Amino acid sequence: MNLDNLRNIAILIDHTNLKPYATDEDMKQLCEEAKENHFRMVAINSSRTAYCHALLEGTDVHVGAAISFPLGQTDTAVKLYETETAIREGADEIDYVVSLSDIKNGDWYKVEDEMRRMTQLCHSHGALLKVIFEICYLNEDEIIHLSRMARDVGPDFIKTSTGFASSGATVEAVRLMKAHCGDHVKVKAAGGIRTWQAFRAMVDAGAERIGTSSGLKIMAEAKKELNL
Repeated sequence: MNLDNLRNIAILIDHTNLKPYATDEDMKQLCEEAKENHFRMVAINSSRTAYCHALLEGTDVHVGAAISFPLGQTDTAVKLYETETAIREGADEIDYVVSLSDIKNGDWYKVEDEMRRMTQLCHSHGALLKVIFEICYLNEDEIIHLSRMARDVGPDFIKTSTGFASSGATVEAVRLMKAHCGDHVKVKAAGGIRTWQAFRAMVDAGAERIGTSSGLKIMAEAKKELNL
């Protein structure tokens, strides 16, 4: 992927503020920064969707709502309701967390059924869907199984992490996910990506979207290194 100009870098960034104590002023700042830098999306808790949509309406920045965040421990019906509400309030993209307990129980049918229903709902409204794995709690076989499931179901992205767990994205996990999700599903890396060097490593490994709260820092470092 060509990272030789700031615009190409910016459109890979999901500019993130998922802090539970974020204020309206924090959301306004997030959206202003996203507009100024032409980031691809603001990643926010779903309750902030309508507010951020109003701030970003008419711009090239998407509103991305996090669903069942950060644990994924809500019933599928609740996830679908939260998703539909967020889309109605202006979300262009949805990042939802899979149920790790269902995975650990080996209830793959339930995990796939939820992924399929979430994908169908989002796509029926023209919204993108990202499926958050939370890789630090999964073994390699589980990551491969989920990636192949996504290949068959067809969400837009599979995503490494919430950024709220014990650790976040790794280059190895991005490569593993990309190797098994097929050509039509993309990989988003998130969690602990705070430098231009880390950003570039994730993109080189196959990530086509980066979730980070350090977007401004990454852009400044990229500008300096690339002499832009």
